[in-house]
Amino acid sequence: MADQPLLVFGPRSLDYDFGPAHPLTPRRFGPGIDLLRAIGAEPGLAPEPATDDELLMIHTAHYVEVVRRFSEFDHGWMEPEAGIGVGGDDPPFHGMHDASAAVAGGSLRAIEAILRGDVEHAFHPGGGLHHAMPSRASGFCVYNDPALAIARARQDGLRVLYVDLDVHHGDGVETIHASDPGVLTVSFHESGRYLFPGTGFADDVGEGPAAGTVVNVPLPPDTGDGAWLGAVEALLPELAATFGPDVVVSQHGADSHLWDPLAHLRTTTTAMGAAARLVHDLAHEHAAGRWLATGGGGYDAYRVVPRTWSLVWLAAAHREVPDETPGAWREAWAAEARRYGQAPLPATFDDPPTATEPAIGRAIERTIGEVRSAVLPLLRTTVGGG
Repeated sequence: MADQPLLVFGPRSLDYDFGPAHPLTPRRFGPGIDLLRAIGAEPGLAPEPATDDELLMIHTAHYVEVVRRFSEFDHGWMEPEAGIGVGGDDPPFHGMHDASAAVAGGSLRAIEAILRGDVEHAFHPGGGLHHAMPSRASGFCVYNDPALAIARARQDGLRVLYVDLDVHHGDGVETIHASDPGVLTVSFHESGRYLFPGTGFADDVGEGPAAGTVVNVPLPPDTGDGAWLGAVEALLPELAATFGPDVVVSQHGADSHLWDPLAHLRTTTTAMGAAARLVHDLAHEHAAGRWLATGGGGYDAYRVVPRTWSLVWLAAAHREVPDETPGAWREAWAAEARRYGQAPLPATFDDPPTATEPAIGRAIERTIGEVRSAVLPLLRTTVGGG
């Protein structure tokens, strides 16, 4: 078994590109992979497209065909098909099917390496496209790679804990696996009252034989890093211990950060790194170390995303966080960061803490209590019945 986590990245990672004006930019891979290499990581798996049969584990045949059709034509005259979600936030682009299927293939091959025992941990920074639905693109996501990785683990009969730390509710993964009592989805996100996709409230806990295996922790704007991390630390260990997963899949969107232009939680890389280490520790405690981490959102491509990716990799590599980001890395990307209004590049991986207003802190404590009282009795019953 390899000592270092498997890092998933290759030429096709850059192909998932909605265009130069789109917030989810492949430009993030330049500074992101460069910083990962500077701390000792090296890509070990280049994504290749998943097959149609693999995509059909969670997506409909009609949807895959529509995505393929939009990939192969001049889109200037093609009208998006109603209900499919291609267009708007998810504009069609040439080669969209292969690029999206490659993201899916990267996470599938990574989870298979974990299932074979080749590696304990894998990290796919270009993955984490958690909004895609079975028959609809959504929220910059065409095919849902974390949901596919979960489905692949379920084929082997393994119980899966999915942890979503993106600022947006992990609605696609939740929807796809909501009826499966062998999958526990846990999403910490800015409340849908304020932010896309407008879902994921504390009373959304799952139904029927899977009741209690859907967990949502909606947080208010201006939560701050201590309160955000406190919610994760208060709930996640207890949920993992109750559920007893065989493998952990996680999504580490960098968009909850103070500097992210699309959201308002005001967390820090310090809290994100601590959360990644908690997820890592739970994988070792409950799942024999089997852990697939994915990237996700994050729209400050220079100051935030590279450091967040590095902190996830450092957690998976069982390494301490360096005191400073490498000076050569900051120098190499300084001009481009300035060009896009994301300068100066931070000299440290961790950030100074952000504060939480007392009233917001009390509201979050109430939410934690509501989630605990609503979910845990149901989850204990579901696990006991399984």
